[in-house]
Amino acid sequence: MKTKLSTLWIVVLFNMIFRDLHEFLRTGYLEEMLAMTSNGAQISEGLLLAAAIVLEIPIAMIFLTQVLNIKVNRWANLIAAVFMLVAIVSNNLAPDLDDLFFYITACAALLLIIWYAWKWPKDNLRSLREIPDKVEGASI
Repeated sequence: MKTKLSTLWIVVLFNMIFRDLHEFLRTGYLEEMLAMTSNGAQISEGLLLAAAIVLEIPIAMIFLTQVLNIKVNRWANLIAAVFMLVAIVSNNLAPDLDDLFFYITACAALLLIIWYAWKWPKDNLRSLREIPDKVEGASI
């Protein structure tokens, strides 16, 4: 399960990065960046910091998913995925077609993270309960 979740966080991260890289192909994008504006809004240092923090969440989750214990891992994945889902949807209310494609893919991965994290403990508890039965019935 850790590998599945960590891999899904990589999918989210790649979609975010490649969406941003893809913007360089949009006419006028470089001029906007040089003028520190985006869609007519001024880009501040605070906004850049907020964007960096949001981008850092999937980066951190790739690692944390591998090292946290199951209970903490479940909640960290649920909270981080819901936060990222809200951030992606709320900050992109009128995306163009290529942005929409990247957002749908990232949101699908986030929904899978939520689903896997939500069902994860139930699967582990079930398998932990089955182990003693198999051991007791084993012959030596």
